[in-house]
Amino acid sequence: MCGIVGLFLKDPKLEPQLGALLSGMLDVMCDRGPDSAGFAVYGAGNHGFVKLTLRGPDGTDFAALASQLGHAIVPRGTHAVLSVPAAEEGLVRAALAGLAPEVRVVGTGARMELYKEVGLPIEVARRFKLESMSGTHAIGHTRMATESAVTTDGAHPFSTGPDQCLVHNGSLSNHAGVRRRLAREGVNVDTENDSEVAAAYLTYRMRSGDTLGEALEHSLDDLDGFYTFVVGTESGFGVLRDPIACKPAVMAETDAYVAFGSEYRALAGLPGIETARVFEPEPAKVYFWDRAA
Repeated sequence: MCGIVGLFLKDPKLEPQLGALLSGMLDVMCDRGPDSAGFAVYGAGNHGFVKLTLRGPDGTDFAALASQLGHAIVPRGTHAVLSVPAAEEGLVRAALAGLAPEVRVVGTGARMELYKEVGLPIEVARRFKLESMSGTHAIGHTRMATESAVTTDGAHPFSTGPDQCLVHNGSLSNHAGVRRRLAREGVNVDTENDSEVAAAYLTYRMRSGDTLGEALEHSLDDLDGFYTFVVGTESGFGVLRDPIACKPAVMAETDAYVAFGSEYRALAGLPGIETARVFEPEPAKVYFWDRAA
């Protein structure tokens, strides 16, 4: 079943509330996907630096790891954010693999931080202190596993490129073939989840020069099945439903924000929702907003 939420802020005054607003949206989607949850938040960046979101086993000593690497780490439960100069990213990744091979990099980007775990979505949000996070846009997902095991690796969002992530409700029917095609192009997919294939496909298209909107347009030709995608980039937020659009979706737009939910109740607590333009995104139509536009 799964539940998707997303929030793209137009009004900078709401940015300190981004995490709290998204947390409330995730809370009411718990029964759509109680197995696991995750979210990506686009917050402040530091020019010339890259954020690496790390995930390690319970009890990982991130403070000791920071000391060994010589870079600051901000821990959040089983995850932590390591900020490094962009020019040193490769060296830091190599050092990390040697010092702590059990710690994985689950997201990277100038502004994106990504967190996901097994468990009830509202508890996952609290574990990572989502309510305290600020930023410009964010997406979240509550998962009911149908195509792979209930694991943190299988939880959404999936990030396969810098500042790029995707959450998905549905099922791709040709993901094995797309996975092989991507492998030939040097784009690897680590899990069995078809959603990661979709994320990697968009990364591949954008590496080839597509904008987010163009990449989503191409996916209508290359990805088969029934799906709703909500995707994020450093400055953008996009939504796409397949041509049949059998998965539920609703959006709301005001002068202050654009919001997405698998059900309207995910949007009902947002400020100004009573005057928002509420609509169902059309099948096979790309919607995207970009702060850089």
